[in-house]
Amino acid sequence: MEAYRVKKVLNNNVLIAIIDEEEVILIGKGIGFNRKKDSTVPSTEAEKVFVLKNEKEQRSYLTLLPNVEKSLLDVTIEAIELISKRLGAPLNEHIHVGLMDHLSFAQSRTAAGLHISNPFLTETKLLYPNEYAIAVEVLHLIEERLHMKMQPEEAGFIALHIHSAVKNKDLGTVNAHSQLVSKLLGIIEEQLDIVLDKESIDYMRLVRHLRFTIERVENNEEVEEAKAIDTLLKQEYPLCYNLSWKLIKIMQHSLGKPVFDAEAVYLTMHLQRVQHKYK
Repeated sequence: MEAYRVKKVLNNNVLIAIIDEEEVILIGKGIGFNRKKDSTVPSTEAEKVFVLKNEKEQRSYLTLLPNVEKSLLDVTIEAIELISKRLGAPLNEHIHVGLMDHLSFAQSRTAAGLHISNPFLTETKLLYPNEYAIAVEVLHLIEERLHMKMQPEEAGFIALHIHSAVKNKDLGTVNAHSQLVSKLLGIIEEQLDIVLDKESIDYMRLVRHLRFTIERVENNEEVEEAKAIDTLLKQEYPLCYNLSWKLIKIMQHSLGKPVFDAEAVYLTMHLQRVQHKYK
């Protein structure tokens, strides 16, 4: 029978072990109880075995683990397995730390009856619909396993963790992009003197266009030139055309990258469509 050698006991349910000269994290009910360094652990006692390749993530995970209840640890692991299954894609290791840390705070907030609003919830739903749908499933899973109903807004935060992990992006970058989209939408409302209907198809299209524009800029992707229509739009829709350039300059400043001129054409068309609906 395969056995692990104990390196360090973190708590009664988690320990660090060695097997084949590789460091692993073992999780199991009571697996760390009365275990000493260099003692052996039969593989049958480990409910979960983790091997985090990234040293930074491993250190963060090991720091976090002793302070997390096993019930939350179990549901976080189950949630990550669900996310991976739904997306059918590998996830960046940082989700093990990021999601567990977030759920730990969310659990504390919920238990204390504290409510934190999510100002980017609507935009998150539209920017990352697949991730948001999975995040809602995660909330249902948490309610089922922990008998705790978290606020619906938590799905928005969880969706950002999911998107960050599946796209291999830093969570800070994902948050910054969501905030940038929200900022651009606020400027559009102010400049066009309208209040956007967040439930409308046009709002959804506008949000997604801004998202894909930001992604193209980050990836240095160029859209097809449309010089012939550029002059026409500038003459026919000067307000929307000038606004599109204002938005592009904000993107350039926020992202620290150039935005190709052709983006102004496609953005102007979206703005004109929105303005026309609100006339």
